[in-house]
Amino acid sequence: MTQIENGPYPRWQSASILTALQERRVLLLAGPRQCGKTTLARSLPPNGFEYRTLDDLTMLRAAENDPHGFVQHNAGTLIIDEVQRAPDLLPAIKKAVDDDPRPGQFLLTGSVNIAAMPSARESLAGRLGRIRLRPLSQGEMQRTPPRFLDLAFDQSFDHGWRVHNRDDLLDIAFRGGFPEALVLPGQSRRKWHRDYIATILERDLNDITRIHRLDAMRELVRTMAAWSGKLMDVSAIGTGLSIRRATLETYINALETLFLVERIPPWTRTDYERVGKQVKSFMSDCGLMASVLGWRRERVGVEDDRVGKCIETLAFNEIAAQIDSSQTGYELFHYRDREKREIDFLVEREDGALLGIEIKAGATVREKDFRHMEWFRDNLAKDRPFVGIILYSGDFPGSFGNGMWAVPFSALWS
Repeated sequence: MTQIENGPYPRWQSASILTALQERRVLLLAGPRQCGKTTLARSLPPNGFEYRTLDDLTMLRAAENDPHGFVQHNAGTLIIDEVQRAPDLLPAIKKAVDDDPRPGQFLLTGSVNIAAMPSARESLAGRLGRIRLRPLSQGEMQRTPPRFLDLAFDQSFDHGWRVHNRDDLLDIAFRGGFPEALVLPGQSRRKWHRDYIATILERDLNDITRIHRLDAMRELVRTMAAWSGKLMDVSAIGTGLSIRRATLETYINALETLFLVERIPPWTRTDYERVGKQVKSFMSDCGLMASVLGWRRERVGVEDDRVGKCIETLAFNEIAAQIDSSQTGYELFHYRDREKREIDFLVEREDGALLGIEIKAGATVREKDFRHMEWFRDNLAKDRPFVGIILYSGDFPGSFGNGMWAVPFSALWS
């Protein structure tokens, strides 16, 4: 079993929050429940913070009955936890920061994407900064900085490695990144994940939409977990659920709004007519995915399809966390065309440079494994800088020439 450092864990977004509070009137820290938003907000250096949580029913009632009075405060920054539970606070916050435009007045946390809530009549456009927080990344658990993407674009792979074989990677994937679930043994962790899903669907779902068939939503969560890492096909996803397509799309959007599911768009910045247009779907936490599907660690290791799904979802979780916390402008895509050439992840830097990332659960990489990235480099990247990486469960980084590398998976957090 791969070991992790004991918590509490430093969060990569801490510095970004402090910087944003010096620049923006309102800051929203958003992410799934139990990922550490409240802990992070309350651990910031003391600077006149006042904390109020809308999970407290008395606070919630006060916010609902007198939103303008609720947002009045004498502290430097008012932290309002789980702000989505009282969307009428948003117009009150808008008025408060328009009357007094100094930065850092409000730090809001939300377990729902507020922009997607029908009840949120105010977007706070121009006043609101947003920071995404995810479940813990391996880099945060290992207390290493988020430098993988910068090093990969520079092709700098000469630093030390902590070797992780395939079994280590599966251990990491099954554990996931929710802080409370990390320390639990397998059966208890699975129960925590399932209770987590049940609570989200029975409680937080009502904050964003009216769901008439909770049983169908529970089954959809399992179906979306099974589709993690696949190109989305709404018709196929709906097979067996007996839900009209329009309703199904509403339900999937609700899962995205709750940060349980995430889509990666295709890279289409080309005139190549055969490029695919389907998005790719992932669960927001690989441990949660495994528990929802009822997978047991001791059985998955001998099933290649499940191993691949676990490790690719783990890679998505790690890469997305690095992009969120980076000060460099990165965007995440995938690539697939009608000839079935495909790249698992494609990262585009703000200057147009491209990084292709393929995931391989095995410990051996061959030249033919780079053929899709080499075709992309020669035919679509053209004059753009392009680096191609295969993350594998081997021990050492190796160059295959012309910007192509086999790199140990642990480079994501070493």
